[in-house]
Amino acid sequence: MLRCGSGMALKPAPLAPGDLIALVGPSGPAPRERLEAGAAYLEGRGYRVRPGRHLFERHDYLAGTDAQRAADLGEALADPQVRAVFCGRGGYGAGRIIDRLDYGLVAADPKIVLGFSDTTALHLALQARCDLVCFTGGLVSMDLGREPDPFTEGWWWRALTTPGPLGPLPLGEQFKVVRPGRAEGPLRGGCLSLLCSLLGSPYVPDLKGSILLLEDVDESPYRLDRMLNQLRLAGVLREVAGLVLGQFMDCFTPAEMERSPALEEMVMELTEGLELPVVAGLPYGHFARRLVLPLGVRAVLDTAQPQLSLVESAFRPDQEGRVETCPYARDEGD
Repeated sequence: MLRCGSGMALKPAPLAPGDLIALVGPSGPAPRERLEAGAAYLEGRGYRVRPGRHLFERHDYLAGTDAQRAADLGEALADPQVRAVFCGRGGYGAGRIIDRLDYGLVAADPKIVLGFSDTTALHLALQARCDLVCFTGGLVSMDLGREPDPFTEGWWWRALTTPGPLGPLPLGEQFKVVRPGRAEGPLRGGCLSLLCSLLGSPYVPDLKGSILLLEDVDESPYRLDRMLNQLRLAGVLREVAGLVLGQFMDCFTPAEMERSPALEEMVMELTEGLELPVVAGLPYGHFARRLVLPLGVRAVLDTAQPQLSLVESAFRPDQEGRVETCPYARDEGD
């Protein structure tokens, strides 16, 4: 199986007016009207949009069969005309098709891949197999299929079109320092449950020295504790340089909180004895007002400021990103 071995992130070009965006559904089905409204919004901003051939299919709780979803995603990643691949919805299913993709084609022509929630499985796989910088925090049906939140909408276009580093991120009113310190490393992560679901597989990138960003939704406190403990037992919490907790929506109801520790208490217990800076409450998670962020770029977490900064561009310096081959890709076999 292909990996990139130089330690350099593979980067796409920033999105430009007139670019072709492929709209795919690697996970759960989304309402047709939301997808069509999102596509119309993108076209109104000057982009061309091409829905996947099976975008409106449905197979149980999935947006089509595994073969259909993988075909749409694979075709979008391989097409040299496509400059960005936007996911329609999260839900469930991306992890079922990541072993069906040709990562050599991804490395040969890096594109923007934007999604959120269940798309974490795809993002982790793309980073593990060819170290592609991916974009988390945006879904077409969730954000563009209805009146977009101005904050989130602004971060869509800032993240996808800014050639240079994004710099310091807005921390939000709920941001807090859980354990002080300073760390620097590539930003990784996404949805906690999706990360845990892939541990032990070849589809998780090297997390050592990373700034690990986590969020989740609709998980009981004991389930969060179990997943965080899985990260501890797997050595992840010992190896990462810093931990950034986003919003964990609908995870702590009053009844459950009566005899449950807060998330920050769980983390402090499970990282006891580690010199690991931890912050919580970043505006990233399953709610309307959220950051859209590149994964795989260098970040600096400094609780003395406090500040979380992205200090590396998500894009190729030549602004083109049109390459024939990945010069540092190598086949390690499986």
